[in-house]
Parts: sequence; C-alpha cells; structure tokens
Amino acid sequence: MCGIVGAVSKRDIVPFLVEGLRRLEYRGYDSAGAVTLDESGALQRSRTVGKVVELERSIGESGLNGFTGIAHTRWATHGKPTETNAHPHICRNTLALVCNGIVENHEVLRQEQMAAGLSFTSETDTEVIVHQVYSHLSTGLALFEAVRATMDELIGSYAIAVVEAGSPEKLVAARQGPPLLIGIGDDEILIASDMAALLPVTRNYVVLEDGDVAEIDGSSYTITDSSGSVVERAVRESQLAKDAVELGDYRHFMEKEIFEQPRAISDTLEGRLAADHIMEGTFGQEAERVFDRVQEVEIIACGTSFHAGLVAKHWFEHVGVSCHVEVASEYRYRRHVARKGVLAVTISQSGETADTLAALAEAKRVGCLSSLVICNVPESSLIRESELSLLTHAGPEIGVASTKAFTTQLVALMLLAVALSRRHGFDRSFEANIVAQLRSLPKAIEEVLAQAPEIAELSKGFANKHHTLFLGRGVHYPVALEGALKLKEISYIHAEAYPAGELKHGPLALVDEDMPVVAVAPNDELLDKLKSNLKEVQARGGRLLVFAESGSGFVEEEGLQVVPIAQVDSAIAPMIYTVPLQLLAYHVALIKGTDVDKPRNLAKSVTVE
Repeated sequence: MCGIVGAVSKRDIVPFLVEGLRRLEYRGYDSAGAVTLDESGALQRSRTVGKVVELERSIGESGLNGFTGIAHTRWATHGKPTETNAHPHICRNTLALVCNGIVENHEVLRQEQMAAGLSFTSETDTEVIVHQVYSHLSTGLALFEAVRATMDELIGSYAIAVVEAGSPEKLVAARQGPPLLIGIGDDEILIASDMAALLPVTRNYVVLEDGDVAEIDGSSYTITDSSGSVVERAVRESQLAKDAVELGDYRHFMEKEIFEQPRAISDTLEGRLAADHIMEGTFGQEAERVFDRVQEVEIIACGTSFHAGLVAKHWFEHVGVSCHVEVASEYRYRRHVARKGVLAVTISQSGETADTLAALAEAKRVGCLSSLVICNVPESSLIRESELSLLTHAGPEIGVASTKAFTTQLVALMLLAVALSRRHGFDRSFEANIVAQLRSLPKAIEEVLAQAPEIAELSKGFANKHHTLFLGRGVHYPVALEGALKLKEISYIHAEAYPAGELKHGPLALVDEDMPVVAVAPNDELLDKLKSNLKEVQARGGRLLVFAESGSGFVEEEGLQVVPIAQVDSAIAPMIYTVPLQLLAYHVALIKGTDVDKPRNLAKSVTVE
C-alpha cells in the first residue's frame, strides 16, 4: 500500500526522500511524488507515473531541494494512475499533503469544498483532506490545530503528512489506521510508513498510535493523542540489520526470501523449544491460564495467512480442538453466534492488515475468550490489540508474494496446536515427536532448495500456458491453494486449486493438454486416492507435474513429470511441499518476464479496507 516519507533537517533531505521511497517500493505503487520547501519557504513539487527512478530523474531535472519535505508512493484507489492523481496534493500554493488510506466521506466533503470555492485538480479522495486543512488554516488556526480539526471531520482510515509554505522547519503528521513512524536522527526528525525507510539514517523511532497528531518543529517534536492531550510515546530501537532490506547477491527479493526460509524457521523456533517440549510462556504471561480454558480456535486472516490457517485447522482438529477459519474481510459483515471458550487467532505478516484488525475488534465484541496474534512485526497494531502473541522471526519480507512469512506462520501455528494438545489427552511422547520434526525442518527445506535448478528447467513448460490447476488432498489442499496463489500473483497465469477428490465435480471439464495440472503427493494415507484422481487427468490428455515423496510409486511417463521430494514426517510435510511450489512460481515468472517483487495491481501491506 502507499508509502510516506518526510523530514525536517539541517541538510538537503531530497536524497533521503528518494532513498526512502525506493525502500518502500515493495509495498506496491503506481506513481510517486515529492514536495520540498525551498530557501524562501515556497513549495516545490515533482510527480511522475511509474517507478521511483522516474521521480528521481524528474527531481534531477527540476533541481528540487530543501531542508523540509514529504514524499509518497501511490497505489491507486480513487482515480487512475496519472501525474495529476499522484501525491503530494497542494492547495492554493499554501499546503502540501500526502496520505496513505481512504476517506469514506470524501464525496460529501468535496461538494462542500466546491461550494466554498475550492477547486480540484485530481480524482482522488486525498485532495479533500488538504482542502479541509486549508479551510481551517484560513480561519486563523495554526497548522497543527487545523490538522486536528480536520481529523474530527474525516471518516475512514488514513495516515497523513502536511507541510505549509512559509514554515520551512515544520511538518505535521497524523495517524488514524495505517502505520506511521517518527525517526529520531542527529539534528533531524523523520517520518515514514515503514522502518525500512528510516534504517539508512536512524534506528531510533516512535510509533504513532491511532488518533495521534505529531508536530515536528526543527529538531524536536510534540505528540498529542485523540483527546488533544500531550503524550510521550516510547522511543524504540530497531533490531533490523541494515542489510536485511538489501538484495545482496540475489536476483530478486522473492528469491532471497525463498532461500532465507531455513534461517527464518530456525530463528522462529529459537527459544521456544526445550529438549522435548515447547516453551508455552513464549505466547505470553497469561498463555497457560488462557489455554486451559480454550474450547475452540477461530482463525481470522487474509490471503496467504488465510491459507496458513486452513493448514492449521487440520492440526488443531487432530488434537481435539474445534477450529474455524475465517476470511477477515468477510468476518465483520455478518452476524456471529457467541460461543464459549473461543480463542481468536489472527495471522498477519505486517500486523497492520486493516480487515484483520477490524475482524479482531468484532471477535472481541461478540465475546471471544481471548485473542492471540501470529505476526512478523513487533509493535504493530495487531500485537498491541491482542492479549497474546507469537512473533515469527522471519525478518523483513520485501517481495509482495509472501514466502518465508507463510512457512514461519505454519511453524508458529504448529507450536500453538501442540500447546493445546496437552489439554486434550496427548502425552509427552506426541509432543517430543513434533519437537524433533520441527528441529529437522530447516535442513529438510535446504534439501528442497537444492532442487531449484531442476524446478527451473521444468518451469519452461509453462512459458506459453495461460491456465494451471493445482491439486492436493487433506492438509495439502491448502498447500495447493498457496501454490496457485503464488503462480497467479507473479506470473499472471490464471491458476486455481481444488481438492483432488473434487475433480469430477467440475474442474475435470477444463482439463486438456494446454492446461498443466500440478499435484502435491506426499506418501500419506490419501496417496492411493490421489493417484486415482490423477489417472482421471491423464485419461483426458492432461499433462501432470507431480511433487511426489520418494517411494510413493510415481514413475515418469508421457504426460507425467515427477519431482521427487525426500521423505519427511507428516507434521512438517506442508512446510516442505510449499517450497517447490514457490520455486516453480518464481521461475515461471522469470520466463514470463514479469516484475517478480512488485507484481502489477498488488500491494504488500493492505492497510486500508
């Protein structure tokens, strides 16, 4: 989703603005822009459609510079990706504003502002914010007060930053939903949507909370909360390594993150496993008390995180805990029956997913027992809103298509399932077996990663394909769903996933030699049934690519290609079989020539509904 950076400094801040936007590119965007205040205090602006490099070129040609400024990458919502719709928006050469979010009452405000004589140059909802701030400013309010008054009139979810002509050392920032950070540098104060943009300058940062308005004046800042009271927000130190968001020797961030999975899983397990059992306290001080009362788990998530929940449903129900998995964007819009002993589990890489936050609020409203979040970002909104938490130590994930976040989420969910199994008759030997399997997981994934050249060669068979069907059974049906999602996200090949047993209920009508069928085939109790399903594909001329466990009995023949996967225990098999599907999607995208890390129309963090 849109990215914001800004600064008040004693140096030319344009290099920081450009580098900050470049580090936020992974969030997804289609245009970019920047505003600075020159020595006379006048606003200078540069905006372009396309990549940040185009903005950098435009800035170089215009000579944009200044000690105070704001910049933005826009992901189009209201209005097409055009230069006039790009941020920052300016009102009467007096105010410039950038926004990440959506103003739901923009149409009403637009009509009021037009009636007051204010003109519009864009189709965006954001322009009503800068006009509204200007309207308050024109009554004699200071910029900070005008922003506070405007927030009281906006309906929606947004983070904004504003600068005013004639005030070259002043910047006002506000948050009501999407994340916004203040970075504390040497003789300068910065803002950004994401710590990645601040890292080249500082590790020290403050998290603005909902309703906060921050006034930056020179090298100091003041924060007021939603009631208008001055508050102190804790200054934190980021633990991210500067090179954590660097590409290194890899061609794309997605490739890097696929190959980081053994380390990410090791880091997620570190400190959470004893010799033969998991450390329950890692979920929080109240975890034991809450887990003793849990009768049911309700998982709420979006996208890839939703697929992780579907996998975990099998694990929870295996240990005797009823489990429901909900799409967060649908959850809040229907009536829910109150049930006893429900643990609401939210899953989110960023911890800022707007739909998931809203769904968590609804789960609390209907009376869940407690809430637990599985998340990759400390101090995120979901962490703050949940009673219990388990951080996945995956490190920054820059590629829009999630990889290491997914496998570490699965690891975290398995830890939770094991913790609950203790309450449902499963003994220490069961837990010890799972712990041993989890310890073996990083090495097992390394063995799959070693097969990347073989998978890259097989991916050539997808060069001219437009549709693909993914099949799996049992716990591996969600793995097939995730494989289909990865392929469609980054290669733009239409891909669907089905439980293999559902072939005869519709999908079989699509099968022909032009639509590859990808199957996940571990050697489990459903293998024979899966083989029968795949025979149905072959009988209709379909071409199969099967990721099959060694010893499962698959033999290559005309129309059937087999990628052997080393034997693994059933508990960790979903994590293992996910990896070759990630590699397949990646290498197909390379052949297709798409933008692997920043696929069209998609954003990394969906921070507005």
